[in-house]
Amino acid sequence: MRRINAAAILTAVATAATLGMPVAQAASASVTVARGGAGAAYRNPVSAGFADTFADPSVIRGKDGWWYAYGTSDPLREGEGTAHVLPTARSRDLVDWQLVGDAMPTKPAWADPARNASLWAPDIRYVNGEYRLYYVVTETTVTDEPNDNAIGMATAPTPAGPWTDSGAPVVGPRRGGAGEPGNFLWTFDPTAVTDSDGSQWLYYGSYYGGIWVTRLSDDGRTAVGEPTMVAVDNKFEGAYAVHRAGWWYLFASTANCCAGPTTGYSVQVGRSRAITGPYVDKQGVPLNTSRAGGTPTLVQNGNRWVGAGHNAIATDVRGQDWVVYHAIDRSDPYLDGTDGINQRPMLMDRLDWVGGWPQVRSGRGPSETTQTGPTTTLASPSPSHGDWADTPDAQAPTARTSTSAGTLLARAGAQTGGRVEADLRSTGTRYGLVSTARDGATTRLTIDPATRTARLEQVRRSRVGASRTAAIPSAVDLSRWQSVALEVGRHQTVAALSPARLGDPYVTLTLDLPGAAAPSTAGAFATGAGVGVANLSVAEPARTAPVVLDRVPSRLDRSASDEFASSSLAGWTWRRPDAAARVVDGALQWPTQAGDLVGTTNDASVLLRDPGEGDWAVETKVSIDLGTDTVRNFQQAGLVVWAGDDDFTRLTHVAIWNTRQVEFGREMPFAGRLAYGGTIVGPPAATTWLRVSHHVDPTNGEHELRAWSSRDGRDWVRGGVWTLPAASDLRVGLTSHGGAGATARFDFVRLYR
Repeated sequence: MRRINAAAILTAVATAATLGMPVAQAASASVTVARGGAGAAYRNPVSAGFADTFADPSVIRGKDGWWYAYGTSDPLREGEGTAHVLPTARSRDLVDWQLVGDAMPTKPAWADPARNASLWAPDIRYVNGEYRLYYVVTETTVTDEPNDNAIGMATAPTPAGPWTDSGAPVVGPRRGGAGEPGNFLWTFDPTAVTDSDGSQWLYYGSYYGGIWVTRLSDDGRTAVGEPTMVAVDNKFEGAYAVHRAGWWYLFASTANCCAGPTTGYSVQVGRSRAITGPYVDKQGVPLNTSRAGGTPTLVQNGNRWVGAGHNAIATDVRGQDWVVYHAIDRSDPYLDGTDGINQRPMLMDRLDWVGGWPQVRSGRGPSETTQTGPTTTLASPSPSHGDWADTPDAQAPTARTSTSAGTLLARAGAQTGGRVEADLRSTGTRYGLVSTARDGATTRLTIDPATRTARLEQVRRSRVGASRTAAIPSAVDLSRWQSVALEVGRHQTVAALSPARLGDPYVTLTLDLPGAAAPSTAGAFATGAGVGVANLSVAEPARTAPVVLDRVPSRLDRSASDEFASSSLAGWTWRRPDAAARVVDGALQWPTQAGDLVGTTNDASVLLRDPGEGDWAVETKVSIDLGTDTVRNFQQAGLVVWAGDDDFTRLTHVAIWNTRQVEFGREMPFAGRLAYGGTIVGPPAATTWLRVSHHVDPTNGEHELRAWSSRDGRDWVRGGVWTLPAASDLRVGLTSHGGAGATARFDFVRLYR
């Protein structure tokens, strides 16, 4: 590939600077994936080299070129016994990690030692030369009462520390209930973002109290203004937010994080045009209502991993997103023995965007086989023009600084476009990124500290073609390291200026361009002295490719189905008959029983039938008035796939405190006791369609059962997978229980093959 003349590039720079799914459906979609990249192969969990458990991970690429991860305070290895306080690890490639140490070996003075305060759920950020680490403090000295949790924050010059606590809570303890002693809302799981105006914001909260967002002072140490609730209580925690294509996406974890082998933790997403919401899911259902919305994004798939959640997002040098999260190996769910600390190692998988919505591995979920990892290689830039001095500093030890006008180039080697990134800073000189195609067209992002503008333009034969300009917020300190990216695609060019590549850009500029020729050279430029460059990378952008998701059995087996046209319930058998369940007007009407299937009592009834062998899907349409907002624990009705009273899955529309959810639950024997947990599917309605699809894993004979829900019988939300043992004699059926006071109406049960 020939090299474009470097002097011509610089001339162009100077010249332009003077110019201003139903049952039968097989889902398919186009997604952006990194294809043909040079990422290292990996196999989950990626934390295995330094930890057996590393929960609630948060990640960042430091200005030193290393990736850093921070986790909740726990012992890291089986048998270790002593907790690490916000353990920190680093990696060159997001695959091979090494332990750095504890971020906060000395806990903040306001973390109460008398009540054994712990630090949880860290979130790492970088703003204007300062690393900021937010975390939960479980017990504080703010009050003398238990459970007065709060959000803390520490700062450091480098991601490895040393960390200095800010000295007081960012968000202090919040009273719950009637304000009685020891009753505090769960002020957990912080995550900070920068809005496009440079303002700082913090999401926080959990099941008891919901998820909130509040503006922060510019130094990130104090919550200011009135907080806004963005996700309902009793469903969500573990928020993480990114801005993409004009939308804020709120990732939130749901269900129990820590139920051992039956942990059904997962991640759901809503989006909003504004940082404060309202956030709605793909179906348009708000996350902040009783029948809470949420589009499943990370769900378990029947392999070894369950309880996948509490995510962060990393972006490699090709622009491919990766989700970093924790999960539980269902065969080894506890750190030590069969109880206590859940063993939640750190996993990583590709995050694709399907029709404007994120999906992990295009909906395939957590990986357990060998995968191709992120592309993270940084360039070894060579000056093509001008003088550049090595100027290492504590944050960027490989930095170079211009002593005159000049360009640092690296060969792109791409076939369909080019993506160039760098950490840049300037003492006042204009600077930016440039990509030059084989046909001589130059695409450039120019940052002008004097006018505080960013300009994206394409130059052909020294003439400026398409261009876009945006103001840079006054809060952005351009003399500090900022992350800058320029991606030239076949049909569109996008440039972004952000604090640290974490999905919260100050500026995004887009040009819709005709097909661009493949780039020959790309790099960073300066129009004078005083421009710093670090972590330059040039790579082929992630490309769009078609993928195929589930194919659901679609041939109706009328002999195994029931439209409830007869009152005889032919083909059904009862487990604990209930005379109150009757066929009326072509539907099975069944009052909720004051009993349950969970636990050893087993006093709820189940109506069962044989689904037969092979792959199948069972579906029902259930109407039940559970109201909204009020507490109706735990009235529910729906489907059961039953292998025994203590070995089953249950897919129901259920009242969980003030929320109404579709829960896919699992009970099983474990270590001499019963374990139960649930994973959450799509939002319910007054009438909800429920489906369980069944597949036998050919490698181990296990029965894989995936949950689906729909509010209209046409648009189905795809949920997670529970497995039942290979030797199970399965039955499918219905149940209506959890407390008297409601009546379920089942219009049909249909089985498809």
